[in-house]
Amino acid sequence: MEYAIAVIDIGMTNKKVAVYDDRLRQLAAEYRSFPPRLVAGPGGGELETHDLEAMEAWFTARLAAFAPQYPIKALAVTTHGASFVCLDRDGKPAVPCVYYTHEPGGDFHERFYRQFGPAEQLQDLTGTPQFSAMINTAKGIFFAREAFPEGFARTVHLLMYPQYWGFRFTGKAGAEGTYMGCHTYLWDQRGKRLSPVAEGLGVAPLMPKTLNASWDVLGTISEDFARRTGLAKDAILTLGIHDSNSSLLPHFAKKGSTGFVLNSTGTWCVLMHPVEAYGFAPQELGKVVFFNISALGTPVKTAIFLGGQEFDTWLKLLMARHGRDDYPPYEPELYRTILREQRAFLLPELTAGSGQFPGSKPRVHEEGRDYAYAAIAAGQETPPCFGNYERGVAILRISLVMQTLTALERAGLEPGEEVFTEGGFRKNEAYNALLSAALPERRVFITNIPEATALGAAMTAKMALSKKPGGALTELAEDFTIDYHEVAKADIPELAGYRDTWLRFTEQH
Repeated sequence: MEYAIAVIDIGMTNKKVAVYDDRLRQLAAEYRSFPPRLVAGPGGGELETHDLEAMEAWFTARLAAFAPQYPIKALAVTTHGASFVCLDRDGKPAVPCVYYTHEPGGDFHERFYRQFGPAEQLQDLTGTPQFSAMINTAKGIFFAREAFPEGFARTVHLLMYPQYWGFRFTGKAGAEGTYMGCHTYLWDQRGKRLSPVAEGLGVAPLMPKTLNASWDVLGTISEDFARRTGLAKDAILTLGIHDSNSSLLPHFAKKGSTGFVLNSTGTWCVLMHPVEAYGFAPQELGKVVFFNISALGTPVKTAIFLGGQEFDTWLKLLMARHGRDDYPPYEPELYRTILREQRAFLLPELTAGSGQFPGSKPRVHEEGRDYAYAAIAAGQETPPCFGNYERGVAILRISLVMQTLTALERAGLEPGEEVFTEGGFRKNEAYNALLSAALPERRVFITNIPEATALGAAMTAKMALSKKPGGALTELAEDFTIDYHEVAKADIPELAGYRDTWLRFTEQH
């Protein structure tokens, strides 16, 4: 092994420090979660914030433990989206780093759009849809400016989350495209410059003017960070990368830059479609469809929904009712009967406005009657289909397929393009069989990248160490394998009619 690469992978729940060798094989990894740090918010309430100090202490300690074992020459950081840090002249956070899940209330959102323009206009300009809470980064900045005016006034650098950590490790400020372009409202996608929202917030002077590539070198680590970790002083750090975009990189290396949709499944199901050109169809504005910027600087049409949350929440109700904790196997005839009869339909969205059906209320519709989720959860009502565990789980799985199909359409899936499903749903045989059957003109694959986000970040570090970082991507394909397991096609003609009826019921609210 000529050298090793360290990756800091920061998810909302779990944080990880991993080490890869020069052939992108993971050698070690440690994980930890951090409870939120509660701070006083406006109006006397408490706000959940990221405990930056505790996280940094743990990252430093893990790297210090790895440094004597591995010849680490490069570091890369990948993080979840929608977060930023305001720094004062001493390089310390000037305001708390508030969780993007905080919901400031309807009046807050109304004031934001009154000041910066209608939501659909901003979506067309920046590629960013309207989200609840502060999943739009500009809303987080708007909130910080109002909630912590004194600290905000002391801000001299406003850095996106991966670049905050880069600053802590190198002392240098930077920006890169995948994070600036991930539903922030801060980037003009067509003009390729900071947006009028960034200007209106007054943060343009606080942000780096140039977007670098994720594999560009931010700098060598600082003397202080080298001392605290034991890493070599000439170890480099890349610019950083947004986590969803990081997970695309292994597929770019193996399959090229277009021609597929990555169906990344978990709490959030994120469907990412690398495309040639940016732009929305008129009917897409106002929907939860948006554009990321890939590590290659190209547009990635994206649609999301809380599929994992929907599955887990409804499944717990069924498990509690029946005293079960198993996952029923896929029985094709049961599913075909449900699809053919068109009697029972499980409809989104448990978290309003989080997915592709913002007007739909979470419920089961059966035999002409609605059973609201809240009433089912409270034990006040039980739809007949929930009387049988296997049938209830089947209707739930079918609902996930229906939501995925709409998200794929919104992401712009074309005939002949491939779909790669990874994450939690790759183990759901019924989901994958039905999804493949519903897409007769597309090949559907299950992939086996256990930690694609960290691998993608390690790839950026290896590219930075090469003499031709931009051109090295395809060469990295030799370093790792991806098992693209094709899902067999089944002829299930009942799917189309069931979906038409399912979609009609989602529009009734």
